[in-house]
Amino acid sequence: MTQGKGFGFGLGKMKEFADAIKKAQQVQEGAIQMQQELDSMEIVGEAAEGAVKVVLSGNQEPRRVEIAPAALEKGAGELSELVFTALKAAYDESTATMKQKMDDLTGGLGLPGV
Repeated sequence: MTQGKGFGFGLGKMKEFADAIKKAQQVQEGAIQMQQELDSMEIVGEAAEGAVKVVLSGNQEPRRVEIAPAALEKGAGELSELVFTALKAAYDESTATMKQKMDDLTGGLGLPGV
């Protein structure tokens, strides 16, 4: 009769499992902190050299829109385009910020697929 290895869950596998749990806890703690940081950020998108500004949180929550009096004189059609341009700029910046923070959070942890 040959001697088997039992269930194949030796000390090495237990350490890997414990390390995986520790990494998951680090990610969870980091995610909470990242969420708080993103919530407190204000990301500004501008159009027409700042005549129209859209402000979002780092989590892409709308905060406010600022329109200079001069922008009002441009008419509804052009003003709509300026607001859209500012919104798109703020959205793009917040998306890049979120991605960078997520990369910072998970990059050093050696998680698969990240």
